[in-house]
Amino acid sequence: MSAFQMEALMHDEFDETPELEEEDILISKSQLKRESHALKAMGETLVALPASKLAKIPLPENLADAVAEAQRIKAYGGRKRQLQYIGKLMRSIDPQPIEQALDELSNESARHNARFHRLEQWRDRLVAEGDAALGELLKEFPHADRQHLRQLMRNAQAEQAKGQGPKSARELFRYLRELSA
Repeated sequence: MSAFQMEALMHDEFDETPELEEEDILISKSQLKRESHALKAMGETLVALPASKLAKIPLPENLADAVAEAQRIKAYGGRKRQLQYIGKLMRSIDPQPIEQALDELSNESARHNARFHRLEQWRDRLVAEGDAALGELLKEFPHADRQHLRQLMRNAQAEQAKGQGPKSARELFRYLRELSA
């Protein structure tokens, strides 16, 4: 064996660079830290949710218990440690279902707000424009009681003209909300 072959053989034996396969992906320390902070922020969002909305999110039992505990803790330091613990628990699970459920809750809230604003606009138009707006409203809600709507509109217009409180405008809004339900 020549010296060149011997050197090549020694070089192959001591080559410490591992061969990377397709599933071996190197993730930087900074990326891991960003992901960890994102999971901790998601945990903070979970802790901030009321119990009714939290029940709609699929959480493992240990994570649900940790979130419930964090909601009970009032001391700043203890709450901060509990949030760190929640972040640690979230790193050991698949956060995708939780993220989807949070997105759905957010979209549900946005839809609710859009519906609320649309009803406010109808109320304002009915008070300002009168019968013209009433005709358009009845096209959208044909089952509405025309007489009741006119009564509420007249009362709201009279209150507005006198500078009184918006009692009838609130009643009109409630009726519109019942119609759209």
